[in-house]
Amino acid sequence: MATALKGRRPRITLDGQLVTYWDREAARLDRLAAQASFGWSARRFARKADRARALAAQSRAREIARGNLPADASSEGEAGSA
Repeated sequence: MATALKGRRPRITLDGQLVTYWDREAARLDRLAAQASFGWSARRFARKADRARALAAQSRAREIARGNLPADASSEGEAGSA
């Protein structure tokens, strides 16, 4: 029975979903920072983008520990969410 499950995709976890969400959110905040009219708002968006990237890295590390992502999946969420 264990061999039949070997070819199946890993279960989608909340951390797996959060990786792509935070990667997309960081990209969105980076775009807002680039378009900001005032320096203080650009810095605020940039700080929020950094926080989103940190949260994505945290969830990505959990997924790697579970074996759901390859160890080199550092930017997989950004490439697949366009």
